[in-house]
Amino acid sequence: MAIKLKDFDDADKWESGELGASEAHVKKAPPEAEKSVDDSLGLQLVSIRLQKALIEDLKNMAKEEGLGYQPYLRQILTKHVKAAKQARIATSR
Repeated sequence: MAIKLKDFDDADKWESGELGASEAHVKKAPPEAEKSVDDSLGLQLVSIRLQKALIEDLKNMAKEEGLGYQPYLRQILTKHVKAAKQARIATSR
């Protein structure tokens, strides 16, 4: 299918993956762009060793949610920490 310039304005094509999903058009962002994104979102790169089976489970669960496993793991950790903080506040009253 030939894609015309006007097609790039079609949000549905971006959402469906018809546009933007081809690996032929992917390139790594320069380090300064990565740093800018991380700084803007308050992100810090970490390294952690996890069991291979756990990673596979996370990838499968993330796929069901329409996410990559790393954003999915970040979401899980964020929810857990928020709940733990709320529980501590509730028990300290």
